[in-house]
Amino acid sequence: MTSLLNITQDQYKQKLQARQTQGVLYTYLYRSSLVVAVVSLIVLALTVLNENFGLVVVQYEIDPTTLADEPLENLDKNQLGEILQQNAPRRVLVLVRDTLSAVDPSQFTSLSLDQALGNVVFPEGIDATEQTISDLADDQVLALLVENSTPDEMLAFVNTEVVGVEILKTYAFYESALNRAAIEAETAEKFPEATIQFRSWLNGRFLQNGQSANVNDIGIRTALIGTLWIMLVTILTALPLGVGAAIYLEEYATDNAVNRLIETNIRNLAGVPSIIYGILGLSIFVRALVFITSGSAFSVLGVEANANGRTILSAGMALALLILPVIIINGQEAIRAVPRTIREASYGLGATKWQTISRQVLPAAVPGILTGTILAFSRAIGETAPLIVVGASTVLTTDPSNIFSPFTVIPIQIYSWTSRPQPEFQHIAAAAIIVLLVLLLTLNTLAIILRNRYSKNLS
Repeated sequence: MTSLLNITQDQYKQKLQARQTQGVLYTYLYRSSLVVAVVSLIVLALTVLNENFGLVVVQYEIDPTTLADEPLENLDKNQLGEILQQNAPRRVLVLVRDTLSAVDPSQFTSLSLDQALGNVVFPEGIDATEQTISDLADDQVLALLVENSTPDEMLAFVNTEVVGVEILKTYAFYESALNRAAIEAETAEKFPEATIQFRSWLNGRFLQNGQSANVNDIGIRTALIGTLWIMLVTILTALPLGVGAAIYLEEYATDNAVNRLIETNIRNLAGVPSIIYGILGLSIFVRALVFITSGSAFSVLGVEANANGRTILSAGMALALLILPVIIINGQEAIRAVPRTIREASYGLGATKWQTISRQVLPAAVPGILTGTILAFSRAIGETAPLIVVGASTVLTTDPSNIFSPFTVIPIQIYSWTSRPQPEFQHIAAAAIIVLLVLLLTLNTLAIILRNRYSKNLS
C-alpha cells in the first residue's frame, strides 16, 4: 500500500497505460486464437464434404436397365433373387455357402442343412435335419438365400454377380462442380462405354451395409454398432467409478501423504499417452482376465472363437481406464465448488454425512460432473491406438451381438480406408468421418441437454 501511495501521478499513468496495452494485446491474442480455431474447423468440414460428394465414372458389364423395367433399388428381394437366378445361377450356391455357412466349404454339401448352416431360417419344403445342399432344387437354394438376406444384401449380390459395377474414376465435389465439361470430355475419350453419376458416398446403404470386398457395397454398420457397444461399456464402467472416487477424495479422505500421493498420480495419469492404456488393457483384460472378458466364465453361447479375450468388454474397460482420471478430476472440482453453506445447513437439520452428500452436494455438482464426462467421452470415442493394441479388427464381416463379440470401431475403419491406395476409399473414409462427427455431436448434445436440465432444476 505504501509503494502505491508514494508513486507520482505520471508513474501511475504509465503503469495504467502499460496494463491497458497488455490487456488489449491479450484480447487480440485470444480473438486471433478463436479465429484460427474456427477457420481450421471450417477448412476441415469443407475438406471432408468435398471428398464425400462428386462425380463417379462407372462402367457396367450388364446395363442394369436391361434387367428390369424399373431401377434395381426399387425391387424387392424376391425380384432381385429372380434376376440373380436367371443371370448367375451357379453363383447362388456359392453365395449361400459364403453367406450362411459356418463350416469348411469342402464339407458343405455332405452335412445336413442344420449342421452346415446353423441358426438360419429355412423356407417351407426344406427338411433341415435330413437334406443337404445337393438334395435341394435350384428354386429351394434361391429361396434359402432370399429368406436369409435383406433387400440391401440382395441388391449388393445382383450388383456384384450380375451387373458387375466397376468404378473407373472418381472426382471430388470442387472439381466436379467447376470442371464438369472437361470431365465429360475426358470420360467420352477414355471410357466411351462408361456413364457419369453424381454420388454422395454417405447414403442409406453406406449406413446399413457391413464390410465388403466390393467398394460399391461397403458400409459402416458393423463399425457403428461396435462403437456404440464400446461407448456403452466405457461410460457404464468409468462414470460410477470416477464419481465414487471423486466423492471419496473430496468428502472422506483425510489430508495425509498417502491421499496427496494418490491425487497427484491421478492428475499425472490424465496426461499419459493413450497407447499406454492400450498396453495395460492388453495385459490385464485380454490376457490376465481372459476367462472373464472372453465370456467363458458366463457360458455365453458362441464365444468359443473369442477365447483370446479380444472383445468389446476388454476394449470398453481399457477406454474406461483412459478417461477415468479426467472424470475424477472434474468430479472433484465440481464437488469442491458446492458452497460450504449447503453442507452446514444440511448438518444443522440433522442429516448424516451420506445424506448430505447424496441429497445435497452430489445433485448440486451434477452439472460440473457431466461437463467432465462430456470431455472424457469425446476423447474416448475418437481413440484408435488403445483399441488396436487390445485387438480391434480392421475387417469384420459380422455385427457384434454382445459384449463378448469381436469388434471394430469407426476410427479404425477410417484409418484402414485412408491407408489404401485406391481413391474410392478416400471418399468412403470422408463419409465415415461425417458419421463419426454426427455421432459425437449427437451424444454430446444429449449430455449437454441433460446437464442444463439439472442446472435449471437446481436453480
